[in-house]
Amino acid sequence: MSEFKIAVVIYEPITSDSAHVYRGLKTALEFKQAGDDVVVLFDGSGVETLAAISAAGHPMNPLAVALEDNILGACGFCAKSHHVAEPIAAAGWTLLTDNKGEASIRNLVVAGYQILNF
Repeated sequence: MSEFKIAVVIYEPITSDSAHVYRGLKTALEFKQAGDDVVVLFDGSGVETLAAISAAGHPMNPLAVALEDNILGACGFCAKSHHVAEPIAAAGWTLLTDNKGEASIRNLVVAGYQILNF
């Protein structure tokens, strides 16, 4: 295992910039394939992305499948605000609420992760 601890945070909705989302997911996969400790979190409008790529027919679904063990989940507050909490939960992903109902980025930093935002 490498010394790198990377947290890729996807903020981009896939409908806005799929290339940015793709780059974030491919970056996470690159770190994973190198044996690094990498996690992926979907926050803000990025929760819409997780809901979309969870569908088996979505072109980026193979990336979600390849990163399945690395995806922490989606911000619970944001998922509810963007009306995608049900599809995210139905797909088996965790709704993260460790910061007063929202996902905590600070907890990742405290755990030693370098944050990469996409």
